[in-house]
Amino acid sequence: MKRKSILRIATATAVLAALGAAVYAQDRFDKYSLKSPSEIAFSDFRGYEDWAVVSSARTDEVLKVIVANPAMIEAYKAGVPSNGQPFPEGAKIAKLQWSFKKSTEAPFVVDVPDAPTQAFVIEKDSKRFPNSGGWGYAVFNHDVATGKMTADEAKSDCGHVCHVAVKSKDYIFHSYQKR
Repeated sequence: MKRKSILRIATATAVLAALGAAVYAQDRFDKYSLKSPSEIAFSDFRGYEDWAVVSSARTDEVLKVIVANPAMIEAYKAGVPSNGQPFPEGAKIAKLQWSFKKSTEAPFVVDVPDAPTQAFVIEKDSKRFPNSGGWGYAVFNHDVATGKMTADEAKSDCGHVCHVAVKSKDYIFHSYQKR
């Protein structure tokens, strides 16, 4: 009897672990299967969670952490765009955004991230995006209720509208912050 019970427990544990892994894989697959109306695939930004921080920002509504892939970080460290050189093809940057709240734990007043709201991604590919300084732009929204991401329905034309103000900086707002 004990042997059958142990076998049933082991089988149930294995089934639950497999289901958990399938749910985790499905969540990851869903995010990386997204494609924006501007034809930017979220999978192009795989690994962004581990990219180096470029800068941070805060608006009245969101906290932002700006991260970049190794190609862009190397360019920043080489002096781009201050040296007049453009970022290399394949450079990628992501602005990760959260709503914020006051910390209830810190002994001082500080805003901390609350719920994720968006990932605004930018990639340098002059062949694909010749009309926007070589940069492609996309927004992926976080749905707090489901915990999933979706591609923003609107085609991001930020390169034509917002980033033109920083054309002399190869269309990038955030400089690499000194450490």
